[in-house]
Amino acid sequence: AASQLSGAAGCGFAARWLLEGSGAERAARAAGMVQQEPAGAPGLAEGEAAAATAAEVRLSRRRWAVVLLFSSYSLCNAFQWIQYGSVNNVFTRFYGVSTFAIDWLSMCYMLTYIPLLFPVAWLLDKRGLRLIALAGSALNALGAWVKLGSLKPQLFPVTVLGQVICSVAQVFILGMPSHIASVWFGSHEVSTACSIAVFGNQLGIAVGFLVPPVLVPNLEDVEKLAYHISIMFFMTAGVATALFILVVIVFKEKPLHPPSRAQALIQSRTTEECSYVQSILRLLHNANFLLLMVTYGLNVGCFYALSTLLNRMVTHHYPGEEVNAGRIGLTIILSGMVGALISGIWLDKTKTYKQTTLVVYIMALVGMIAYTFTLSLGHLWVVFVTAGALGFFMTGYLPLGFEFAAELTYPESEGISSGLLNVSAQIFGIAFTISQGKIMDCFGTKAGNLFLCSFLFLGTIMTAFIKADLRRQQANLDNEQMVIRSGERPEGPRNSSALTSCSES
Repeated sequence: AASQLSGAAGCGFAARWLLEGSGAERAARAAGMVQQEPAGAPGLAEGEAAAATAAEVRLSRRRWAVVLLFSSYSLCNAFQWIQYGSVNNVFTRFYGVSTFAIDWLSMCYMLTYIPLLFPVAWLLDKRGLRLIALAGSALNALGAWVKLGSLKPQLFPVTVLGQVICSVAQVFILGMPSHIASVWFGSHEVSTACSIAVFGNQLGIAVGFLVPPVLVPNLEDVEKLAYHISIMFFMTAGVATALFILVVIVFKEKPLHPPSRAQALIQSRTTEECSYVQSILRLLHNANFLLLMVTYGLNVGCFYALSTLLNRMVTHHYPGEEVNAGRIGLTIILSGMVGALISGIWLDKTKTYKQTTLVVYIMALVGMIAYTFTLSLGHLWVVFVTAGALGFFMTGYLPLGFEFAAELTYPESEGISSGLLNVSAQIFGIAFTISQGKIMDCFGTKAGNLFLCSFLFLGTIMTAFIKADLRRQQANLDNEQMVIRSGERPEGPRNSSALTSCSES
């Protein structure tokens, strides 16, 4: 049953057949009224359609515990991603390595994700959500404990090992928000749930900017510095271990009843053997999804580069302001969390995926331009304001990308579509971080930030060409109409705006 959730969703011809034609034809097919099937293709069994129609749709109270727990261990993992970069100069001196070596402690998260995405997505497809959650939280705790063995300057390879283990944990975490939201939440709250799931990762980055500069001051005494680093590492390991124990106790595979009609349709599929590779190939032949994958990678890649190099940028213009550099990073993330939450609520209310994504993308570009030209003015308060505006839109874009992808690719697995988005983000993130770092070394911070602005402009243009083919919303509407005809009460509050949004061009 666990593998049916995403595996059958990734390859069910019947679900795609259900989405073809007019709304009336789709509803008729789902109800079993139309018996014809395309030549040479398997049809939708009458029993499956009946099962999908009759399935009791009910929201589980456990869903909030699941999404908040996921958000918490995602927070811990994100904190470990940026805990070195936010005090780059301190760790550079402690371990006696170059700033580029410390940058790689952040970039290894991006590099590890690329080759491991497909094995982890396959594991999600075959073994289900609970195993992925256990693996992610366990590896996150293990990496945190390994770092405790690196409290001497000559033990830099040990801290690299711990960070690599945490980066492997991230592969089990980063693409899960939209999948958890779809499996556990109703259609009227799925975007909000996805925003909350992404919220934890953003909050972890915010804490990663704020806490390390406070716990690890820039001291000359190496022994005292090692003591302060050990406090940070011990706290992280303790929290990561507690969260792993909670995952073992609380995290379940799926609720007893499907939370939405679209999810009931997926769960009603038979357990026929399906090709995981074919599911990926179908996604790679979806032109709208490919455009979204590139634009998502450009936006989030810029965010990764900005986060990794923020300490270097700020301390270059404001020497000795490591703590304020962390606070600027905190401002970017906190404002982004507000943006993400507002975006999720807005999407649940309006279902205007393309329009919202395009507006947020344009404003991220405007924010990046404002940040670029105010960083060197000599007024930190101005940098705080422009960085906050940038963060509101740039990091607020993250859940938008996940949810838009889920709409464009339904009924394919959300784990695969989110994973491909993240692969794009990691590739661009590595390229942008290395390139911007080199440009900053040669031409200054303004040139490096203008480099990012140019790619955000390209992403804005490409976003305008994405067609809003909202397949998941259409499936929910068609099933709702079918249930109304059969005399049952539809799931969740009906959103009339969704009817018009599904016909967006």
